[in-house]
Amino acid sequence: MTSAPSAAQTGEGGPPAGSFPDHVAIIMDGNGRWAKSRNLPRAVGHERGVEALRRTVEAAQDVGLKNLTVYSFSTENWRRPVSEVNALFGLLKAYVKRDLDRLAREGVRVRILGTRKGLPDDIRELVDRAEARTEANSKFNLCIAFNYGGREEIVRAVQKAAKSLSDGSLNPDTLDEESFEQFLDTSEVPDPDIVIRTSGEYRLSNFLIWQAAYAELVFMDVLWPDFGKEHLIEAIETFQKRERRFGGLASGAA
Repeated sequence: MTSAPSAAQTGEGGPPAGSFPDHVAIIMDGNGRWAKSRNLPRAVGHERGVEALRRTVEAAQDVGLKNLTVYSFSTENWRRPVSEVNALFGLLKAYVKRDLDRLAREGVRVRILGTRKGLPDDIRELVDRAEARTEANSKFNLCIAFNYGGREEIVRAVQKAAKSLSDGSLNPDTLDEESFEQFLDTSEVPDPDIVIRTSGEYRLSNFLIWQAAYAELVFMDVLWPDFGKEHLIEAIETFQKRERRFGGLASGAA
């Protein structure tokens, strides 16, 4: 976790200085329910969800965050109707095509977490291009978990570690949690301090299950298309009120 940011870092209307998160991760949930409550097609809910993503990326930069990870498409989402899966792919393409140049200019590094296996060629080319286009940036990390599952990520990491053990580049006697993390998709990003889930659901849904071991969980009763800067600030303020012990005792405990 980083030290408290200055007033300039928190931005106008940002959360108060103090214990400040370095990395916020968000499970963007509720697009379908948002649309259903308005008698609109689910695709419209996903479109509004992309608008919420744009707002949130901007808000995260405004308040002084350095790392933001969002859960966009899980390995389990393939079970949805083909039409909805294709619509989600289309939204990713639209977001990257519209926003990639701006993100690159703003110093944002885009990382795509998850497996490329099973992705259509045009989507795989798109995510590769987004990563390559922003690879040299370091001002802000935007990680998009796409075709991602926490358990699947760990299995892939184990496979990579096994290959390193087999070719002798990794010593089994020195393999520990820290060295294992180099094989995860998030190897260059700190673990999340906060995991936010919108829509009032209370579960991680296979999201960052290694990295979120000691994250503070914040469940918010707001559907993702309605999420904005005020909700991000609320989550950060909730985090700032908590005491993180990482398995130890509370401060002042005997």
